[in-house]
Amino acid sequence: MEINPKIETKRLYLRPIKEDDDKDFFELDSNPKVHEFLGNNPVTSIEESRGYIKSILQQYKDYGIGRLAMIKKDTGEFIGWSGLKFEREVRKEFDYYDLGYRLKEKFWGHGFATEAAIASLHYGFNDLKLKEICAAAYARHTVSNIILKKIGLKPSGTFTYDNELCNWYTLQNPTP
Repeated sequence: MEINPKIETKRLYLRPIKEDDDKDFFELDSNPKVHEFLGNNPVTSIEESRGYIKSILQQYKDYGIGRLAMIKKDTGEFIGWSGLKFEREVRKEFDYYDLGYRLKEKFWGHGFATEAAIASLHYGFNDLKLKEICAAAYARHTVSNIILKKIGLKPSGTFTYDNELCNWYTLQNPTP
């Protein structure tokens, strides 16, 4: 299935990830600070980044949805990724549509994750007609928990993933 969403915010374009995003993915995922709340396992080779991109491209084919590159409108820079993913691994007991984001460190604290996440919710509910969008964040990841609450996701309990306490969030489509 071809994925080609037209998602634009005030400062960003969200577009499908491409194989030639590999250097940007490596820059993003080789930074230990980026991986502090992702199991502390940064990539160490560009081949790992290419493997991750291949898995995203496969999600596009399998589910018609997947993470999208965040491109800064004014500079054309790849600053990270955001968007929805059909998730089957984190919560083994059920499948769900997951909202996520990851940014290069130099773009932290400027509201880009919030902006892209809001656009992703709109896309998921209005274009894809999803009934529910979920998200998870390590309980100790203060910033991510603040973002998820700020954009309207509702705290819906906790669970353990990789021996870490995680907060669980859900949001129902307001216009089903």
